Amino acid sequence: MNTLAERWELEPRPTVCVLEDYIGAQARWCPGCGDHSVLGAVQRLARDLQLPPERTVTVSGIGCSSRFPHYMKTYGFHGLHGRALPVACGIKSRRPDLNVFVVTGDGDCCAIGTAHWIHAIRYNMDLTILLLDNNIYGLTKMQTSPTTPIGQHSNTHPQGSQLPPLNPISVTLGIRNVSFVAQTVDWNPPHLYATIRAAYEHKGASFVRIFQRCPHFTSNIFAKAQEDPSRILMMTHPGGINLDPNMARAFPNRIEHDPSDLSAARALADREDVFTIGLFYRSAASFRYDHQTAQGLGATNDEKLAALRKALDRFLVS
Repeated sequence: MNTLAERWELEPRPTVCVLEDYIGAQARWCPGCGDHSVLGAVQRLARDLQLPPERTVTVSGIGCSSRFPHYMKTYGFHGLHGRALPVACGIKSRRPDLNVFVVTGDGDCCAIGTAHWIHAIRYNMDLTILLLDNNIYGLTKMQTSPTTPIGQHSNTHPQGSQLPPLNPISVTLGIRNVSFVAQTVDWNPPHLYATIRAAYEHKGASFVRIFQRCPHFTSNIFAKAQEDPSRILMMTHPGGINLDPNMARAFPNRIEHDPSDLSAARALADREDVFTIGLFYRSAASFRYDHQTAQGLGATNDEKLAALRKALDRFLVS
């Protein structure tokens, strides 16, 4: 016969999260800003995959896109300008069980944060990195960013930008130990969602550049691509970003690309006649530094003390 305590012991009911469980403060971006689309995609992804809010973290630096953690009802870290990636790497090194999303902008990542960007890709820790690229410094009111096209007028270049823009995809593909590089657009929700989901499901540092509209300062940059889908080249492959056939019709201009071919990926990334979207490159064999940093996390206090003494003994002078 069961005891009274055993009879009253109930199995806990599984928790099912709905979309509202991931929606934080009301987003204060401008109407028509592409950031809204990215936020909605990440919230839907979290719901669809039932990511526990208490085990999900969004990390950002400074910029319009970096308001992201405030709008997710999960843990978040709104860091310093350009420092989102080292913070995210630190979180992943101590808490490998957490789902970590990094949201950064073209100024935040590709200017002051460049060194951190390069080394985060090289470390290849399990992070989902979303670069929201609107080709301008939006939060500080229209200064030229590293990705601003030649001739684009800004407060720092009123006669038009003079330097060729940096290509974040080409740069990332040139970093040793890279493991996942993709590109998408904010104005096509199915492709945006599918790309972010593929990035999350990849084990390693997933880098996704998102062409993101800024209706206030750079509304002209992506307008023609929105109006004319033939200006977009969608990469297709069974191992790439796959859309429902009905959704794929929105992109009549397509090319078959094997994401294991790094040389072909680099050639596609350098094209300037079209906006190339899809999966450029994926490698499951790249070394993951978070496997190294996770060693010893389960050690007891006595084991940690013994390891510390052993390390200090190397400097003992007898």
